[in-house]
Amino acid sequence: MSAPGPETGAPAAPEAPWHAAYPTPKTSEPASLTREEVLGLLKRRGQNLTSNDFVIVDVRRNDHQGGTVRGSINLPAQSLYPSIPTLYALFKAAGVKQVIFYCGSSAGRGTRAAGWLADYLTEKGDKDLQSLILKGGIKGWAAAGPEFTEWMDEYDKTVWS
Repeated sequence: MSAPGPETGAPAAPEAPWHAAYPTPKTSEPASLTREEVLGLLKRRGQNLTSNDFVIVDVRRNDHQGGTVRGSINLPAQSLYPSIPTLYALFKAAGVKQVIFYCGSSAGRGTRAAGWLADYLTEKGDKDLQSLILKGGIKGWAAAGPEFTEWMDEYDKTVWS
């Protein structure tokens, strides 16, 4: 007798979500910044994208279109967890004080990524580096109007309409 599967008409077992391979963050509600606060950071930094007080991390992967917050780096959440020790060392060496994560809405991947880094900071006893989320994610940023979209790289209005 064969095991149930697609050839027998039985439903296939649901695929586990990508994050099931990693521990659930202990920090389930990381600290956050509003889009207005992040815009203020960007304006204070101006066009000097080499300023290292903060880093903005876009954790989208397959849905990475329509633009990004200016100067953000793309580190997809699906590959982030094993890289946290290396990222931490890089951020510390650069003197970064805030790491601001976002995804589409910052309710899933962004929160999870910020939680993982927050957990790592707690393990290290590091109180100088903050792990934060951008409230509302890129969707909230793009929907907030021209004051925000002008601070997006590769902004594509058609994606957000």
